[in-house]
Amino acid sequence: MRRVLIIDDHPGVGQALELLLSLHDIEASVATSPEQGLALLEKRAYGLVIQDMNFTADTTSGEEGERLFRAIRARRPDLPVILLTAWTRLDAAVALVKAGAADYLAKPWDDAKLIATVENLLELDEVNREIAQLREARRERRAALARRYDLAGLVFGSDATANLLELAGQIAAAPVPVLITGPNGAGKERIAAFVHANSAAKEGSFVALNCGALPADLIEAELFGSDSGAYTGAAKARVGRFEAADGGTLFLDEIGNLPLAGQVKLLRVLETGQFERLGSSKTRQVKVRVLSATNADLRAMVKAGSFREDLFYRLNLIELKLPALAERRDDVLPLAEHFLAGRARLSEAAREALLAHRWPGNVRELKNAVERAALLCQGGDITPALLGLEDANGNGGGAWRNLDEPSREAVVAALNAAGGVVSRAASQLGLSRQALYRRLERYGIAP
Repeated sequence: MRRVLIIDDHPGVGQALELLLSLHDIEASVATSPEQGLALLEKRAYGLVIQDMNFTADTTSGEEGERLFRAIRARRPDLPVILLTAWTRLDAAVALVKAGAADYLAKPWDDAKLIATVENLLELDEVNREIAQLREARRERRAALARRYDLAGLVFGSDATANLLELAGQIAAAPVPVLITGPNGAGKERIAAFVHANSAAKEGSFVALNCGALPADLIEAELFGSDSGAYTGAAKARVGRFEAADGGTLFLDEIGNLPLAGQVKLLRVLETGQFERLGSSKTRQVKVRVLSATNADLRAMVKAGSFREDLFYRLNLIELKLPALAERRDDVLPLAEHFLAGRARLSEAAREALLAHRWPGNVRELKNAVERAALLCQGGDITPALLGLEDANGNGGGAWRNLDEPSREAVVAALNAAGGVVSRAASQLGLSRQALYRRLERYGIAP
């Protein structure tokens, strides 16, 4: 039940407001003095206060109302307060609005305007409480993950990433191959480092190899090493990545780029821990935890014959699917702040631009955008223009906007049609209340 506290020394005002609010399923409590109102505020939870500005006969200064307002703010800083007055000077009411009052209404009030204001403030209070609860739940979940696992420097804020880390943490202790899938630049190597940091091999080396960054004829030498003279230019023996990772973890990124000949040898190492260097007949034994990653569809490659089916199932004993950054937007701002490292401050407009962008280049693109902005802002706030993001048409300097996103004009029209009540306007636009409040803030529209 939505509850409102009315503080007014005139009994008739309290009764009229109580009746008006009850017609809209809003429960009201009435206090006739500041002291009584503050006492009720200590006993019950209210989503809104409507308070008079003068409580003593023949007093019109508004000083009593100001003292009451500041006393309420001291007890409940986030509680919205509507100022109700017949005599207070307009500049005094405006000053209190600047100090945090939600609104002020003159007596006699307009019923429709008052109800619209009350409903919107109650909804906003509920949304703020829900957001605060969600943030607290996420902070606690992150703290719980940090207590259970070594986060290996991972920065995140989304439930999607937290869910992935829960699964990765559970499988980290088992010495089985893990396949990490996801788009380029999403942070697959960071997930691999997390698995290593929480595995039995964490005291060993974490060795990474990007299979897509090397010519096909050099990948085997990189993986297994080579003896002197094994190929043109091999002047001395080389230790391969498997030997370097002995007792630790080997991370093979872009595993889909491994040629078929290398796939055969990799399968043998996974099954036996044995291999030979190029140009050598000596069999070497290692104990290595292999983690692999790809942005390719390995199942389609198996069907096409470009990836061995037995190797696919050997690597894919456990799969960790890392979503694109666009699917875990709550990671965007924490990552941006991490990359900034206190060198500059993101303006609110820049934050909105970061959240609105598609991030086709994922975390790598975000890091580049933030680094660029930090260099160009010259100690000031970072603006959207400094981020250099591209819109849907490929034009630089603007954040991408979904064509299904309601425009400012559509939002204003929906609010007008709903009589200013945000929940009704949100329903017309097909949005949640929280989503519409975010757009009101983005467009600079007062609810």
